[in-house]
Amino acid sequence: MKTTSPILSALNNPRIVRLRHWRLLKDKIARYVMTIGGVSVIIAIVLIFFYLLYVVLPLLLPASMRASHSFELPATVAGATLHLAVEEKNTIGVRFTDQAHAVFFNVQEGTLIADNTLVIPAGATITSFAAADPATQVVAYGFSNGQVIVAQHAYDISYPNGVRTIKPYLKYPFGENTLTVDEQGTPLRQLAVQVGEQANTLAAITEDNRLVLVTVAKETNFLTGAVALNRTSGTLSLNQLKITHLLLDKEQRIIYLSDSDGQIWRITVANIFNKIAPPIANSVRVVQNQQITALTFLTGDISLLVGDSSGKITQWFPVKGELKQIREFQVQQIPIIHIASEERRKGFLATDREGNMGLFHTTAERTLLKERLITAAFKHITLSPRANNLLAEDNQGKLYVWAIKNQHPEISWSALWGKVWYESYPTPQYIWQSSSASSDFEPKFSLTPLAFGTFKAAFYAMLLAVPLAVLGAIYTAYFMSPGMRKLVKPTIEIMAALPTVILGFLAGLWLAPTIETNLLGVFLLFSLIPLSVLVFAYTWNFLPKTLAYRIPDGWQAAILVPVILVVSWLAFTISQPLEARLFNGNIVQWLTTEWGISFDQRNALIVGIAMGMAVIPNIFSISEDAVFSVPKHLTVGSLALGATPWQTMTRVVILTASPGIFSAIMIGMGRAVGETMIVLMATGNTPVMDFSLFQGLRTLSANIAVEMPESEVNSTHFRVLFLAGLVLFIFTFFFNTLAEVVRQRLRRKYSSL
Repeated sequence: MKTTSPILSALNNPRIVRLRHWRLLKDKIARYVMTIGGVSVIIAIVLIFFYLLYVVLPLLLPASMRASHSFELPATVAGATLHLAVEEKNTIGVRFTDQAHAVFFNVQEGTLIADNTLVIPAGATITSFAAADPATQVVAYGFSNGQVIVAQHAYDISYPNGVRTIKPYLKYPFGENTLTVDEQGTPLRQLAVQVGEQANTLAAITEDNRLVLVTVAKETNFLTGAVALNRTSGTLSLNQLKITHLLLDKEQRIIYLSDSDGQIWRITVANIFNKIAPPIANSVRVVQNQQITALTFLTGDISLLVGDSSGKITQWFPVKGELKQIREFQVQQIPIIHIASEERRKGFLATDREGNMGLFHTTAERTLLKERLITAAFKHITLSPRANNLLAEDNQGKLYVWAIKNQHPEISWSALWGKVWYESYPTPQYIWQSSSASSDFEPKFSLTPLAFGTFKAAFYAMLLAVPLAVLGAIYTAYFMSPGMRKLVKPTIEIMAALPTVILGFLAGLWLAPTIETNLLGVFLLFSLIPLSVLVFAYTWNFLPKTLAYRIPDGWQAAILVPVILVVSWLAFTISQPLEARLFNGNIVQWLTTEWGISFDQRNALIVGIAMGMAVIPNIFSISEDAVFSVPKHLTVGSLALGATPWQTMTRVVILTASPGIFSAIMIGMGRAVGETMIVLMATGNTPVMDFSLFQGLRTLSANIAVEMPESEVNSTHFRVLFLAGLVLFIFTFFFNTLAEVVRQRLRRKYSSL
């Protein structure tokens, strides 16, 4: 007869079997939950990456153009076209003719809407024509009797019965009657006009080669409200110069003259009115061995776009009073005949004599598109105010409409990461300035100062946090007594729960002004504390043994607390008389005047201290666990072989714990790189490329937090902010991956100890 073992009987007990099955079920559930959780985290990270990429990707798409439709020129009896324009909705176009007609037509259908005739003085003929800044919609006709008439095409938009209706009409900024520009009645060969809120200016070159200027300023009587027009005129002889182009900037301050041989003169309007002889003899040659075939302003009227007979377009703007060539673009090897600047961006479209077209952006230095649109030259071209339509007339009296898709021309690798020579700046620079009050503002989307600020903040934070956290963790885990360790470690770990917004708030409102007031005391503190600790440790060796033995082993560090407090008090106490004696009572001003070091109250020093305090708990906790987890047999074996505790710590413990310590440092680095609230509140948020400890900064994360609420959805600014987030994502992914690779190698290397 077989006897059943008591152990087997117990294992087959129904209750034990149920518990075993329940335990296996819980193990499976836990395994699946952990697997699903881990996979979900990976999926979430991948989705975040692809969503960022989805938002950023349109920045990389090229421009495109498609032919929309064409139609015959409306109202050909009104004369040949001198100027084309289209209103913002791309619904109504206007052409001004050589018979002083303003012909309004439907851009979509080509039908005539209205034909308005401007006044031509009796016995006079049209000798010149000019268009002002496109945003003003102003044009001017010059006549053979020295007079001009200025008109403005405008549009009334209404919604009767919910249907949008646009009604075009003409306005007259100078009045419906003609205005005399040249008192001598000489024909006006060339003309330029600009209008403003306070003054309107006309510039003309007469048949006898004189430059005539007339400014009509509005003066309002603040008592009666009556408006009076104040006319100012001036004349400048051009001698034998053969001027082919005349431009007046929209601020009505600068006149540009050019001849066909490639020379440009820059003349100040005030010099002509004040009869100060301008440097008319000094010119800048903008093309070599070529002719200037097209000349116009880039939007904003700071830069000149010069097209020449070799098919090149060069950008020039004044640097310290002298014209400098900044960039160069090429359509084909064929003379440029038209350049049309975008009204709201720093882009332009150029066409040559054989119908080739090039679409460019100056700041990004991008060639966006090149195409051959027709087989012959265009007679006139114009871009719509939003630069999404091109309206062009050929030599056969036909109008063409092209739809342009060019959403983000401002972005290129050089614009994001390279030095860019912006208008009105003396040299190429790294600048982030995403918005301004004016529509002709040149956006500055350089991510370099933001990435620089990110690493600068992380560097100074880690400079403070790594020594304190790692060395503190080593001492706590290896030398400190268990009783003191139970008090110190939880206290430091609780610091990690402190909200960073509180740290940033305290750093910005309390710490920053305190350090500015006691800067010398802070310097003394950083130098005296390490020195005092070393002196105290050295002195400790000479104390009576009976006194030394009264301190329990592992509690010696507690004695340093009163030493540090006394030294801190001493540093701030002696800083005031030292500052008064050595630094004229103000070390901040002394640094600026004597060494040229500017001091911002919210600077990298403040960020380093505040963010260091936020990073220390993470690095300390992980490093302390790594050191404390070193197998005891390694340390005991080392000590048994005659090594001192210090030798054991440096040659056994730290090497074994190095993977964990390195991981802690890299996790802290990732935290510092991605920190937002502290750098947002504790710095001046100035995106400058200065590694000085006393200068502010702006990080990628803080920039996103500041500007994202104000950015227009799907705009270039919006997508660049997402690009900054993608860059930050890549940075942290790179550092974490690098940390894991190094950690694995260190683990394999020292696992055999």
